[in-house]
Amino acid sequence: MKIEAQKPCVVTLHYKMYVDNGDNIEYLFEEKDENDPLTVLYATGYVLPNFEEKIVGKAKGDEFDIHLSFEEAFGNYDEEKIIFIPMSAFEGDEKFDRSQLQKGSLIPMMDDLGQQHIAEVMEVEEDRVQMDFNHPLAGYDLHYQGKIADLREATKEEIDHKHVHGPDGHCH
Repeated sequence: MKIEAQKPCVVTLHYKMYVDNGDNIEYLFEEKDENDPLTVLYATGYVLPNFEEKIVGKAKGDEFDIHLSFEEAFGNYDEEKIIFIPMSAFEGDEKFDRSQLQKGSLIPMMDDLGQQHIAEVMEVEEDRVQMDFNHPLAGYDLHYQGKIADLREATKEEIDHKHVHGPDGHCH
């Protein structure tokens, strides 16, 4: 079995992901190995589309060495995604613990359309919070080295639910 473009299948990956912010020095950012693999439902948007494209045709045991420019990954860092939010926006949610508003904290936020975003707290002032809505890897080139550790057909239920079920994935 090989990975086919746009055809859902269950892929287990072992890899090291490095980031490069333009200094031509790569830093290890994430590692997934046999003790902590990443098992995903391919072709459902769980991983970057350009990563998915580059593993098409791979089979169990195949290795990969994938470079994604920041444009192919999470895009350029956008200063316009740094905004001030009034403190009152946090006070209406009884579930929210204000002590979470610390510099560097990642806070889940919901926009006007009901879509969830993760924002980093940059600065807390008395009446407002400065937050960065850029993806943490925006502006970074990514380099993945690894292999396809396992590959199988997705079940109808996994495809319908858009995630992996079973011992290596999500169970209900």
